[in-house]
Amino acid sequence: MLTKNEYRKLFDSFSSQRVMIIGDVMVDSYLFGKVERISPEAPVPVVSVNYRSNRLGGAANVALNINSMGAVPVLCSVIGNDEKADTFIKLLKTDNLPVQGIIKSKNRITTTKFRIIGNNTQMLRVDEETESDLNTDDRLELLKRIENILENDEINVIVFQDYDKGILCQEVINTIIDLANKFKIPVVVDPKKKNFKAYKNINLFKPNLKELKEGLNIDLELSEIENLRNAIEQLHKSQNIEIVLTTLSEAGVFISYKNENNTFTNKQIPAHIRSIADVSGAGDTVIGLASLCLASKLPYPELAKIANLAGGLVCEEVGVVPINKEKLFDELVGGME
Repeated sequence: MLTKNEYRKLFDSFSSQRVMIIGDVMVDSYLFGKVERISPEAPVPVVSVNYRSNRLGGAANVALNINSMGAVPVLCSVIGNDEKADTFIKLLKTDNLPVQGIIKSKNRITTTKFRIIGNNTQMLRVDEETESDLNTDDRLELLKRIENILENDEINVIVFQDYDKGILCQEVINTIIDLANKFKIPVVVDPKKKNFKAYKNINLFKPNLKELKEGLNIDLELSEIENLRNAIEQLHKSQNIEIVLTTLSEAGVFISYKNENNTFTNKQIPAHIRSIADVSGAGDTVIGLASLCLASKLPYPELAKIANLAGGLVCEEVGVVPINKEKLFDELVGGME
């Protein structure tokens, strides 16, 4: 365990880190209001809208979490050439996030998730998106843009944030991992089902339990910790992954990492008891903090502890929101002298 002074030095050091985030970005669009009656047209609640809000979502929410911790996010993705694309770029600029890694394409639409919130409860979500892979021109343009940034900027860690919306495919993944190896940059992955087995020779892999079960095509229950341990050990070996950090919702996280003698150490870290308002975006926060801690060469159990705590904290807020740096620090050092 770190001391209070060591945590402060760690948090201060984040300001020197630059994190490249590659993956599926989106606009999270909210309608907030009150529910006081049921519609006479159908048995559904009527939400009287008080205000609207657009927020950065998907891989862009990882960038927001990185930014909130004082580090510099470099977001790389392809969006549409439409009205929501303009909204997305405006949101990036409002949060002082760099836009040089964002490409507009006439071949795609900008993924948007519309959430209707009534009485602080999500009533409905409507998704507007495309899930097809990038076409050749867009894929080559994205890779060219990423390579140019890596050659001219000092990047401390690369994050793949995969939502199965088509930005990441086998060719993009392989090319970027090769570039990361060339520039000696650690790679962190938040996977989804489609590309689960494409991520090989990486440093940290962060599935949730559902993604782990689907990716490995196995049936696991939380009570079967030994089976979970064995499945993750096979994942280490089959995809040459150094650290596997599996999020387990209310049960916390399970971290497993490779030792120098090719054995594995693993540990389950329980979640803190919280008043959960909304789990949206918690995985983005976990991967963001894990990437910063990995780049800081923090001991792996400490990495898992911080990422787990951060993921729980954002669940206390309604909607997708980034971590509050000082709130996280206070939770970590609470009770310390």
